[in-house]
Amino acid sequence: MANYIHPDTFIGENVTFGYNCIVEAGVRIENNVTIGHNVIIYADTAIGEGSIIHDNVVIGKKPMRAARSIMKEQKHYEPAVIGARVTIGTNAVIYAQSKLEDEVFVADLATVRENVSIGKQTIIGRNVAVENESTVGAYCKIETNAYITAFSTIEDYVFVAPGVVTSNDNFIGRTEKRFAEFKGCTIRRGGRVAANATLLPGVVVEPEAVVGAGSVARKTLKSGIIYVGNPARELRAVDPEQQLSESE
Repeated sequence: MANYIHPDTFIGENVTFGYNCIVEAGVRIENNVTIGHNVIIYADTAIGEGSIIHDNVVIGKKPMRAARSIMKEQKHYEPAVIGARVTIGTNAVIYAQSKLEDEVFVADLATVRENVSIGKQTIIGRNVAVENESTVGAYCKIETNAYITAFSTIEDYVFVAPGVVTSNDNFIGRTEKRFAEFKGCTIRRGGRVAANATLLPGVVVEPEAVVGAGSVARKTLKSGIIYVGNPARELRAVDPEQQLSESE
């Protein structure tokens, strides 16, 4: 039940730990951080002031590589960086070389892979996976069970509803050609994707475009238009009052 905290760890004022935590060398934990039970924090991770880390969280984990993995092995990973007033829910895993800006909320069971950045005040919902080499902007909502594929870009104020799937492999796991042509999805500022929609590899959702529930998008979706169906087709323009204000 005892904690292991490496002597090289910096711990600020008013930091609390639960039971059975492991904190490796070089970790920096700022003031007023709360850490739950069974938390593992790998070497050199930085955790900002006022953050809350719930039970069974792992921060700074290095990725594993299967024998048939298409990802190139990376010898060195920068430490994970967790901003101020971040909340990380129970059983979430935050990989090495990931960065969470201030006031990000990561719900239970979510995974943020290596080489991922998450912008200020973004919500990563329960059981969401944000795969490697992806960027998520500020003030986004990525809701329960959504899957953000590797090499994706999500800009600010994007809404991704529960059960959304994105993809990056047009060859569906066959032939060597696919290795040079992986391409994630892009959702521009203010884009919205409704429940259970699917974005195929390389799809771009332009600013303020909307993808309807259950739709399958296979090409660029124009700004300010609602798309529905399989394949997704134009329905109508987004109502002006539904669009972001100039101040946002």
